[in-house]
Amino acid sequence: MRTAIYPGTFDPVTNGHLDILIRGKELFEGVTIAIAADSKKTPLFTLGERMELLIEATKDMPNVNVRVFEGLTVEFARKCGAVAILRGLRALSDFEYEFQLALMNKKIAPDIETVFLMTQSKYSFISSSAIKWASSLHAGVSDFVTPNVEKALMAKFSNLRSEVHDEDL
Repeated sequence: MRTAIYPGTFDPVTNGHLDILIRGKELFEGVTIAIAADSKKTPLFTLGERMELLIEATKDMPNVNVRVFEGLTVEFARKCGAVAILRGLRALSDFEYEFQLALMNKKIAPDIETVFLMTQSKYSFISSSAIKWASSLHAGVSDFVTPNVEKALMAKFSNLRSEVHDEDL
């Protein structure tokens, strides 16, 4: 079975991520969503929360599974038996970083390909960071994320606001 991994922090998963996943499923018999445990980013959601959000968002997608990984992406791809790493591109600014990463991965693991999919234009401006920022300011984000993710964002920011308010008392 020809499979791919789709790595990222997914903090949180967006409709843009799901667009890449759905189209990637058409190219491969199976896709493993690989949630990076060790990232330079400071996530809003814990690993467990991100995993739960992704499992819920993909529950009706056959041959998709969600796993957490540490270390090199290409090593995790090998461990999964994947032949490719699936990556999404939103804009030209994404390309330079992704291209360098793909070349490094190819040097380390020449047997694993990187497959780039350009997101649909309706998702090209969506990023997890922008969604978190908008949500933190009480903006509705239902056009950009699944209902379970929007609910989790509202709960997370409500709890954070309560903690800040409690500290001020």
